[in-house]
Amino acid sequence: MKNVLFSVLISLGNVLLTNGLSAQVDPNTSGPLIRIETSLGNITVRLYDATPVHRDNMLRLIDENYFDDQLFHRVIKDFMIQGGDPHSAGAAKGQRLGNGGPGYTLAAEFREGLIHKKGALAAARQGDRENPEKRSSGSQFYLVQGRVFTSQELQLLREQRGVVVNEAAEKVYTTQGGTPHLDGAYTVFGEITEGFDVLDRIASVPTDAYNRPVEDVSFRIRRVE
Repeated sequence: MKNVLFSVLISLGNVLLTNGLSAQVDPNTSGPLIRIETSLGNITVRLYDATPVHRDNMLRLIDENYFDDQLFHRVIKDFMIQGGDPHSAGAAKGQRLGNGGPGYTLAAEFREGLIHKKGALAAARQGDRENPEKRSSGSQFYLVQGRVFTSQELQLLREQRGVVVNEAAEKVYTTQGGTPHLDGAYTVFGEITEGFDVLDRIASVPTDAYNRPVEDVSFRIRRVE
């Protein structure tokens, strides 16, 4: 099985880093909070009620301690950090990771307005050839770091790749940043409310040829009471 999030989706062009984000939670994206406790700090994420299949699946796995002692096994600076492979728990140094899961996939839940802005939580999946319905991995997820885009770059994405970026999304991508070329292809089901600095810290760690951090970045996930 190929890695569930393909390297061809690496963010395009030169990188501009975003700092000091102030997360605003839209009333239409309300939902429960979870905490990703990593070896480099904690990240708080709000799951979206607008994506109930992904929300409920994540909460069930958390309650089963599914994510305990896992690793962020794929990290690409200015793009995203990926975890959720159960094979990563206790994995040997240099072991190839990215093919593990709970043995099922989830139906895609694409929702207008839920975009790949910086801090977005989204579900990894197999590529379109093997997975034309764009079904999500049952457990693998990624957190978007991305980069800031100019209006001209977004226009090129519209023209050359057919990426739909409306006025509201353009405002986000030209200020907060993200990965607009993933919109409509991967289910976004949450967003960071605290811990953008931790996201940036993890995204900046040295990695090997397969994008696995040279020094393990471990995590577990808990509900926020």
